[in-house]
Amino acid sequence: MAVQLKQTYQETIVPKLMRQFDYSNIHQVPKLVKVNVNRGLGEASQNAKALEASLSEIAIITGQKPVVTRAKKAIAGFKIREGMPVGVMVTLRSCKMYDFLDRLINLSLPRIRDFRGISPKSFDGRGNYTLGIREQLIFPEVEYDSIDQIRG
Repeated sequence: MAVQLKQTYQETIVPKLMRQFDYSNIHQVPKLVKVNVNRGLGEASQNAKALEASLSEIAIITGQKPVVTRAKKAIAGFKIREGMPVGVMVTLRSCKMYDFLDRLINLSLPRIRDFRGISPKSFDGRGNYTLGIREQLIFPEVEYDSIDQIRG
């Protein structure tokens, strides 16, 4: 499936973009470099099970082992000390990136209730796109019985 997404990009989208924007070189066409998947965990400092559940869910969804992100400095208002786990993160590149995007576009996003498409306002002006997901159950790999709490 991921090969199909990459092949469609190379054979259909790149020539259209070259004609539309009058690019002289194929390397001027924008391309996907990486996909970052992360989840912030506010309750991870008090609940170790939340961190382990997030690690396993992100690993199942992406097919790659996530890295635990830690607090850079202490914030008393959030009851966080320096070095405490605050989230998990995965960076996907090449084949795993295209595989994840294919599953996200074709399987997961259509499962969102009242889905009306993705917003073009989520681009940051530098070519990055941010997509927030409210619940992990839209991914077919995550089973309803295996989760303890719905997290985005």
